[in-house]
Amino acid sequence: MRWERLFADLEAQYDAAADAEFASEVADRSRRELALVTLVDRIRSTDGEIQLALGAGELVRGSVGGCGPDWVLVEGDAVETLVSLAAVGWVRGLSTAAEPSASVVTARLGLGYALRGIARDRAPTTVLLTSGDRVTGTIDRVGADFVDLAEHPLDEPRRGAAVTSTRMIPLASLAALRRQ
Repeated sequence: MRWERLFADLEAQYDAAADAEFASEVADRSRRELALVTLVDRIRSTDGEIQLALGAGELVRGSVGGCGPDWVLVEGDAVETLVSLAAVGWVRGLSTAAEPSASVVTARLGLGYALRGIARDRAPTTVLLTSGDRVTGTIDRVGADFVDLAEHPLDEPRRGAAVTSTRMIPLASLAALRRQ
């Protein structure tokens, strides 16, 4: 009888140690997996409305229409806002679970890619700069790290007579862009 109790006690101690080691390994793996998840992965996996705070007290809210490695398209009340993630102060409404992105193609579609699409559409835009300034016009060209914006009133098409000036905007200074 005593031997059976001793073996049962040793077996219980072994099982407890194995369970503790397993729990520690699961926690360690969870931390390592979470370290692979980016902000873009969390944004991409969110279904509901999100809110993004930009500099100068600007708040962008709506549902996620698309995202790349350094930008997110937020679709709000009849307006689309392309947001540079470098200009985001905080985000509210994100999903708690996310899978790391496995797409190599998506990882290459940076902010310049999204801006070239807007330039191709020739859509009048309002550009919000990280300084808080707003400028309106049409994107003429997108370079590696800048855009050329032909400034004109939003209610006028981009024609030579309507353009008041051309402004070069470094991508690092671009916080968000609203297409009209």
